[in-house]
Amino acid sequence: MQKVLVIEDTPDNMILISDILQLNGYQVIGAENGLLGFDMAKTEAPDFVLLDIQLPDIDGFEVLRKIRAEAITESLPVIAMTSFAMSDDRKKLLDAGCDGYIEKPIDPANVMTQIQQYLPTH
Repeated sequence: MQKVLVIEDTPDNMILISDILQLNGYQVIGAENGLLGFDMAKTEAPDFVLLDIQLPDIDGFEVLRKIRAEAITESLPVIAMTSFAMSDDRKKLLDAGCDGYIEKPIDPANVMTQIQQYLPTH
């Protein structure tokens, strides 16, 4: 069973995405802020990360920089899941090192297809 780290500070969003992932056979671990998420990325060995960008302590860009700077997590797939909706935000996130970008609000019917398109096939 693949393990997913969800870094999300909004409880309703955390519940929704966790439920969807669990229904699709993933083990979900969650972090409500960026520093905790970064620590969990190093210690919990997730298969991939869903990363909110607007977090209460450090933003998702900083979490991503930290993940990419550590040898143990540098190749960890990270998918931004954010309500940033400006036209160049997707490009900024991908250029910063995200493997994918999903806009919020998520579409529960399609979010797994969106997530899986950004993951390496096993």
